[in-house]
Amino acid sequence: MVASQQLAMGNGSIKAPRPEDSFLASSLKVCDTEPLRLRIAHLEGELAQRDQELKSQELQLQSLQRELEAKVSQIEKLQDAIGYNSLGRSPLTPNCHRLLSVINQGPTRFHRVAVEVHRRLKAKEGVSAEPTSGHFCGGFRVHHVSIERARVRKDSSTKKLINDAIMNNDFLKKLDPQHMREMVDCMYERIYTEGQLVIQEGEPGNFLYVLADGLLEVMQNGKLLGEMRPRTAFGELAILYNCKRTATVKAVSQAHIWALDRQTFQSIMMKSTQATQEEYFSFLRSVSLLRDLPEEKLAKIVDCLEIDYFDKGEYIIREGEEGNTFFIIAKGEVCVTQTTEGCTEPQEIKTLGVGDYFGEKALISEDVRSANIISTENDTQCLVVDRDNFNQMVGTYEELQAYLKEYVEELSRCDERRNALPLSPLIDSSPEAQEVCRLRERIAVIPTHDPFQDLEVIATLGMGGFGRVELVKLRDEDTTFALKCIKKKHIVDTRQQEHIYSEKNILQQTNSHFIVRLFRTFRDDKYVYMLLEVCLGGELWSVLRDMGSFEEQTARFCISCVLEAFDYLHARGIIYRDLKPENLLLDAEGYVKMADFGFAKRIGLGKKTWTFCGTPEYVAPEVIMNKGHDFGADCWSLGILIFELLTGSPPFSGTDPIKIYTMVLHGIEKVDFPKRISKRPDDLIRRLCKLNPVDRLGNKKNGIIDIKKHKLIH
Repeated sequence: MVASQQLAMGNGSIKAPRPEDSFLASSLKVCDTEPLRLRIAHLEGELAQRDQELKSQELQLQSLQRELEAKVSQIEKLQDAIGYNSLGRSPLTPNCHRLLSVINQGPTRFHRVAVEVHRRLKAKEGVSAEPTSGHFCGGFRVHHVSIERARVRKDSSTKKLINDAIMNNDFLKKLDPQHMREMVDCMYERIYTEGQLVIQEGEPGNFLYVLADGLLEVMQNGKLLGEMRPRTAFGELAILYNCKRTATVKAVSQAHIWALDRQTFQSIMMKSTQATQEEYFSFLRSVSLLRDLPEEKLAKIVDCLEIDYFDKGEYIIREGEEGNTFFIIAKGEVCVTQTTEGCTEPQEIKTLGVGDYFGEKALISEDVRSANIISTENDTQCLVVDRDNFNQMVGTYEELQAYLKEYVEELSRCDERRNALPLSPLIDSSPEAQEVCRLRERIAVIPTHDPFQDLEVIATLGMGGFGRVELVKLRDEDTTFALKCIKKKHIVDTRQQEHIYSEKNILQQTNSHFIVRLFRTFRDDKYVYMLLEVCLGGELWSVLRDMGSFEEQTARFCISCVLEAFDYLHARGIIYRDLKPENLLLDAEGYVKMADFGFAKRIGLGKKTWTFCGTPEYVAPEVIMNKGHDFGADCWSLGILIFELLTGSPPFSGTDPIKIYTMVLHGIEKVDFPKRISKRPDDLIRRLCKLNPVDRLGNKKNGIIDIKKHKLIH
C-alpha cells in the first residue's frame, strides 16, 4: 500500500491538498488583489473627473466661439457704421488730420472704443454742489440761509477755540478772515454720547465739524486709523460739494462739537462777495468817466479793484507827482489840499468821504497830480486801479470811446430791427445745414417715451455711474448717433437735475464744429436719453492714456480745437467748467469736440456764478474758495489741460481731494515742470494758471483772442 502510494506520487501525480494549504493560498490571494482594486477605483474616479472637465471646457469653448462670432458681427456693423458720413464737412485747416494719423499709429485702432467698455479706473470724475438758487429745481427746493438768523451766541473763548481749529487746518486757513468770522458766528453746538457716530463711512456728508471737548476715534473699513482731540476741524470736504464720507468718526467719550452745514457756508461765501461787488458797482456808476459803460465792462473794473489802507495823516497822493492810479474811498475820509498863490502851506480845499473818488484822469493818460490827498482817519480804505490793469482789462480811453459809440449805434440798430416788419429768417443752404435740418425733421417723429421704436442699438460706446452711451442708428436708414442713457435715479441721488436741464438747453442752442451736436431728448420710467452726434474716435483721454503723452504739435492741435469751442461759448455768455481729456471726443476726421455739458452754465457777460462744480484736478482757485467765478475758470482749466496733454498727468493730482485743492491754492509756481515741456507751452501754462483770475491770459478785454495770439498757438 505504501508502495502504491509512493508510485502514485511520482511524476504526473497530484498531491492531495491539505486543509492548512488551502487557507494559506486564499489569504495570499486576498492580500495581492486589494491594493489593485483600490488603485483601479481611484483611476476610474480620476477618469470620470477628467471627462467632466473636458465636457465643461467644451461647453466653455462653444460659448467663447459664439461670443467671438457675435464680436465679429459687431465689428462688421461698426466698420459699416464708421463708413456712414451723414454730416461730412470740408476740412477747416490743412493740418486737421494730424491727430487722426497719430491715433491710427497707436497700439489699438479707435474702433476699440465702440467694441469694448472703457476702462474707467483712472478717469477723473467731476463733482458738484447742489444749486444755490432759491427756486424749485427739478423737484427739490434749495433754500437761502439767513446769515443773521444762523448766528449763534458764543463767548470769546469758544470763538477762539473754533478759530484756532480752522487756522490749524491746511485747507480752511486759506479762507478770507471775514468769511472765517462769519463761519465761527454761525456754527452751532452738537453733543454726542459715548459710542455715538458723528460720521458714518459711505453716507453723504453735509457738515464741517470742530471738536471742542471730548475724544473721537477715526475708522476706515473697520480698522482704527487714529484719534482726534479738541481744537480739530474735520469733514471740510462736505461743505464744498456733495460727497460720501470716506471714514467713520465715533465718540469715545461724550463730545461737544460745533457744526456748520454746507448751505450756510455757501450763503456766507456768496452773500458777502455779492454785497461787496454791488457796493463797488455803485461806486463806479457814480464816476462820470465810467458811468456809461455797459455792465460787463464795469464788472471787469470791479475785478481789478484792490484795497489800499492808510493811517491818519498819511499822504495818498502828492501835488506835482506823476500818477497812474485812480482811487475810490471805501471807508473813512480824506482832505484835499492845494498850493495857492500867496500861501506858504497848501490850503485845504474840501473833504471827501465814502463813495467819492479822485485821480480819474490817470486812467486816460499820464497825470500830474494837481493836489494833495491826505487821510484824516485811521484805517481809511481806498479802492485802487492803475492805468495798466485798466487798459488790459477794459481798454484804453480811446478804445472805450470807440466802443461806446459802437455800443450806442448797435442799440439803435436793435430798436430799428424791433420796429421793422418781420423778415423771413436767413436760411443756411450748405449741404451740412440741410442734412441737419432733414435729420431733425426725421427725429422729431420718434415717440418721446419710446426712442427704441425707431432707433436700433449697434453697440455700447461707454459706461459709467450715470448710465451708458449706445451707438444707435435709425431703423430705416444708415445714419448713426450716440444715445446717452442717464439713469433718473442717478440724477436724483446726485442732485443733478439743474445740471441736466442746463446741458439740454445749452446744447440745443449751440452750433459749432467743435461742440457735439444734440438732436433731441427722450425719457421713460428709468432713463433720460440724449440723442447726440456720434464721435467714433472716442475720448481724447483714452488716446492719451494709451500713448502716455502727446507731442507738442499734437497738443497744439487739440488746444486749438478747444479754443474754438471756448471762443464760441464765452461770446454767448456760457461758462463750461469741466474741461478735461475725458470730456473731449474725436470725430472720424480727427477733430476734437467738446462734450458733456452737465456743468456748463449761461451766466451772461460780466456775471459770476457760485456753484462748486468741476473736476478736482482742474478746478480753479476761485471755485475752491467760493469767491464767485466766470470765464477765468475755463482759462485756468485750459492751462491744466495743456500740462496733462504734454506729460500724461495734471500738475495737481492725488487720491485726497482736499490735498489737491490745497496744492491748487499754493499755485502753479510750486509745481516742478518736466523738461519735456518746452519754453512756449511753459509760458502759456503759467499765464493761464495765475492765482488771480484778473491776471489770466484769456480773461482780459480781448478774451480768447489773446490766447490764440500766443506763440504756442499762433
